[in-house]
Amino acid sequence: MNSQKMQIKKKVKKHIPKDWLCELRILYRISMETFNDIRRTGIVNLVIITTMAAILTIFGSFFRTALSVSTFAHELGNVLEISVYLKQGTDTNAAKKRIKDFEHVEAVKVISKDVSWINLKREMGLPDIENPLPDTLHVKVDKPENIDTVFNNVKSLSIVEDMSYAQDLVQKIETLNKVVNSITVVVIIIMAILTITIINNTIQLVIQSRKDEIEIMRLMGVSNWYIRFPLIIQGAFYGFMGSVIALFPLNVVQNGLTNMHQFFMIPSPVFAQNIVVITMFAMGILFGAGGSFLCIKKHLQV
Repeated sequence: MNSQKMQIKKKVKKHIPKDWLCELRILYRISMETFNDIRRTGIVNLVIITTMAAILTIFGSFFRTALSVSTFAHELGNVLEISVYLKQGTDTNAAKKRIKDFEHVEAVKVISKDVSWINLKREMGLPDIENPLPDTLHVKVDKPENIDTVFNNVKSLSIVEDMSYAQDLVQKIETLNKVVNSITVVVIIIMAILTITIINNTIQLVIQSRKDEIEIMRLMGVSNWYIRFPLIIQGAFYGFMGSVIALFPLNVVQNGLTNMHQFFMIPSPVFAQNIVVITMFAMGILFGAGGSFLCIKKHLQV
């Protein structure tokens, strides 16, 4: 019976001429309903928007920091070189050619022991004694994640006396990168839960205050989406306004990170601020509208 009614309703709708003025009037009425719902909520609007702004600020700050930390880790890995100390009597050119053939090796630079000894004596004021330094190769790897692979391959050569690179520093940067990324994911989850909970409670109050009005509209055959849409837009409005307010503290974080990049002479990630802002607005609006939609499904059978 219900399926027959739905089919008849669809057939009738197809034959109703579309009037763009009517569509505009519907859009205007939905906008007015949204405005009235927000006005009815009163001072609670300020509390909701402020809370969402705080949540979005925390998310934006961690997300922006995660981008910078990733850039630091990548740049640090690019400038890191493996120092390879050769055994006495080793042909440096042959060693260079052999190591250059390894996978992931980008460049190999020879530092002769004579040059190293001259520089060391000049810097430390050492007397003229026999040169104790070995010939050294500086091996540059194509990507930071391949440095351990290259290190192990070079270490297996019989011509190598010793090797070193700032392994502890790399591990600390990678650990920091993972921690910041993990915290960002946790913040997103917490943000989603808090946002949906806050919006859910607010929309529930609006539904209760308009219960009779909504019932009358349903009896009059008003479209379900005409009833739902103002409430969904209201939730999206809270997310949008919270994002707008969150821009101000986020700008302070951005300036601090930019100064840090300049201090260490490492370029900031390209379009980082734009990516964070767009993501923040998208998530704020999405979670706000999503919280409203879930509340409508739970408390309003339309």
